[in-house]
Amino acid sequence: MEPNADEILLDWEPLRIYRSGKIDRLHRPVLAPAGFDAATGVTSKDVVVDADTGLSVRIFLPAHSDPSKNLPVLVFFHGGAFVIESAVSTTYHNYVASLAAAAGVVAVSVEYRLAPEHPVPAAYDDAWAALQWASSAKDD
Repeated sequence: MEPNADEILLDWEPLRIYRSGKIDRLHRPVLAPAGFDAATGVTSKDVVVDADTGLSVRIFLPAHSDPSKNLPVLVFFHGGAFVIESAVSTTYHNYVASLAAAAGVVAVSVEYRLAPEHPVPAAYDDAWAALQWASSAKDD
């Protein structure tokens, strides 16, 4: 191990980066399970879009939708500056579920890769891949 490997290079509230490259994520959001949300009547499920990169999405389907009627698709990218949070954190899960219910849309919330483990442009690449996937899945 190199000398000073335990030296902290960045000590920022959501994470700490050491000279050795080790990263401590200090912000760990509470994750919501996929499934039926009684508060909104929305059902969600997780889908892997790209197994090679780990890109996945959480799909939200509002209740009482007519199966013969195509619904608009809304693609949602969670906040966190591409460094923290998750599409499946309770904060974003609850928000997107309520949005899908109120707007009557199928919502696709993208679980993109986070920096610094996956530097830019990984999150942008994931966002683009998710948009392309949502666009092609909508036509099926």
